[in-house]
Amino acid sequence: MAHNSALHSNFDVDYVITYRFTDTNNVDAQDGFSALMRALAGVGLATEVRNGDNCSLLVFIRVGSEKRFAHEVYRSRVKDWLYGVRAAEPAQETQDTLAGQNLTEAERFRTIHHLITSPVNEGGAGVIPKEGRWKNVESIFPLHDHVFNKEWIKKWSTMTFLKVEDLDQIRDRFGEKIAYYFAFTQNYFAFLIFPAAFGFASWVILGSFSPVYALVNGLWCVTLVEYWKRQELDLSVRWGVKGVAGIQKKRRDFKHEKEAKDPVTGETLRIFPATKRLSRQLLQLPFALLAALALGTLIATGFGIEIFLSEVYNGPGKSLLVFLPTGLLTTLVPTLTTMLTSVATRLNDYENWETSESYESALTQKIFVLNFITSYLPIFLTAFVYVPFGSLVVPYLDIFSLTARPFAQNEKQLQSPKTGFVINPSRLRNQVIYFTVTAQIVNFGLETVLPYVKRRGFSKYQEIKSEKAAQKGGAGPGVTIDDVPEEAEFLKRVRKEAELDVYDVATDLREMVIQFGYLSLFSVVWPLTPISFIINNWIELRSDAVKICVEMQRPTPHRADSIGPWLDSLEFLAWLGSITTAALAYLFSNDGLGPDGSPATIKGWALLLTIFFSEHIYLLVRWGVRLAVSKIDSPGMEKERAERFMVRKQYLQDTLGEDVLDVPPSFAEEKITRESLEEDARQSSLRTTGPRDHFWSRQRTWEESAKVGRSLIEKMAPKEGKKQR
Repeated sequence: MAHNSALHSNFDVDYVITYRFTDTNNVDAQDGFSALMRALAGVGLATEVRNGDNCSLLVFIRVGSEKRFAHEVYRSRVKDWLYGVRAAEPAQETQDTLAGQNLTEAERFRTIHHLITSPVNEGGAGVIPKEGRWKNVESIFPLHDHVFNKEWIKKWSTMTFLKVEDLDQIRDRFGEKIAYYFAFTQNYFAFLIFPAAFGFASWVILGSFSPVYALVNGLWCVTLVEYWKRQELDLSVRWGVKGVAGIQKKRRDFKHEKEAKDPVTGETLRIFPATKRLSRQLLQLPFALLAALALGTLIATGFGIEIFLSEVYNGPGKSLLVFLPTGLLTTLVPTLTTMLTSVATRLNDYENWETSESYESALTQKIFVLNFITSYLPIFLTAFVYVPFGSLVVPYLDIFSLTARPFAQNEKQLQSPKTGFVINPSRLRNQVIYFTVTAQIVNFGLETVLPYVKRRGFSKYQEIKSEKAAQKGGAGPGVTIDDVPEEAEFLKRVRKEAELDVYDVATDLREMVIQFGYLSLFSVVWPLTPISFIINNWIELRSDAVKICVEMQRPTPHRADSIGPWLDSLEFLAWLGSITTAALAYLFSNDGLGPDGSPATIKGWALLLTIFFSEHIYLLVRWGVRLAVSKIDSPGMEKERAERFMVRKQYLQDTLGEDVLDVPPSFAEEKITRESLEEDARQSSLRTTGPRDHFWSRQRTWEESAKVGRSLIEKMAPKEGKKQR
């Protein structure tokens, strides 16, 4: 029983550092390890060391000095209050502040991670994996709570919708950044119910390319984006992170050119001129053009080859050759994307961003350009090149005949028809179905199933390799030879976790945003798209939970007050969707047949007018939805108003007293006596009196004023009134 209890509690370990010395000589490895132990002890952390796999050590970390740790938590909360993240002023005593608000597991892990990784001048140990003197530090990660993970997955497997309390639980365990991802995916999943139902009805009654569906889908996209903005704000207030983006972690690689005093805080600021950064950011334009040209040329070439082989070539091996462009794109597009991502990263480094958040935001925007091209360009080519201009383009596809020449029996099988070519009318729909159904299934397999199979296969391979080495007598001492029996199971689990990949929530957010793009841009082609996505997202929410718990190291909790630049991407896709859906609805307005490969039936003015009205309807609806959402009250906004009121009330009570807001007692008027009249006369004789004093001395009490008023009414009343009386 004690053994299982210790295993489930992770032996009170907070973090684990993997120290690998494979390519380091013995002396340097020992010196570096001693420096690591000294740095961790210097910030109040206790350590234990055990053997790892493949020339590595596992450094187990927990809080050694509770006083030092409490002080760090207190500093963080005071800083939050100073920058307006927290409304309530922290207590002057550290322990009072900690007692006033419970310490969540996420805050504990974040604080310890700050102690490990923050620069020395900010109170940390300055340990950054694989950088500088810490090149042998491979990873820093907290351990999974397997009891919680098991209960979490079991609970979610029986739920359809997540409650806000479930999101609170994620936030308390994994931090706000990951909680925001699950909150957005859950919100997106719930919103998909309407377009799924309407899309099915539209598919049955209206068919594809329905202007009605296009209009409703555009309205839905606007509503989703605007409502999520409000949800972000509510959650930021609920989780106490509103404005936390203003407290940003400085980048080590930031190179300043001058220093200046902050006129507000008085702090010394390291400054890189904004104009100089802007001039460097202008390089994004040629980068975007380069990416569009490189990826566009590759995808267009594959597209042309695929059209030639599937619709022009009519020789032996056609059923197999049609898969050639798919194989080429599957191989070359990821390779080229990796190269362009490397260029984007270098460009981002050159822009010299000051904080980690601004650096990640800028890089995300650059990566989104690449994702946009690779995800949507094939459908754009089909919808706006093949369908309207197919009869003009296909005759020139003979240049791709080299791909099939070795298999052709004669030249006629390689020649494009000069006249009478008929495009494939179902090509666009099939392509949309592939990206919205088949590609989602493939991605799920690559993301969830394949890593599990690879990990199990590699583990089995290592076991077989060790067994064969042991049979031959060539196996060295195992990594478990020094393990204490009561620690053996625990250490075995930790060694497995050390080999897992690091979870990146940006990857999952990118998937959801790209998926939203397919819905916004092309669902008018196949109205059943929302049904596919609602099924996928229900599975995605649970598979991502499994991925975090099983396939990845436990992520370090990070704070955030939104989903970052992905919100801008959502707005862009919603706007672009208002244009593409209008264009598609017009092009296929002839019962869904389309231009049939000839642009002769397309009226340019009508197409532009359709796009113009659609975009302006989008802008008008966005303004209306934004105004309506702003009028809706919410628990988050109520909480924020309550916190602000209590802060001001507490300030008044502390400075002016407890009864400052109490209603004063009724005024008791002084009675007129002989003594008071004599005193007034005496005071009047001592000072010079004027008309003003005479004015206010004629009626001393309200009774006298009332008596004078009654007499005036009696004198001024009409004669008929007097007769009636």
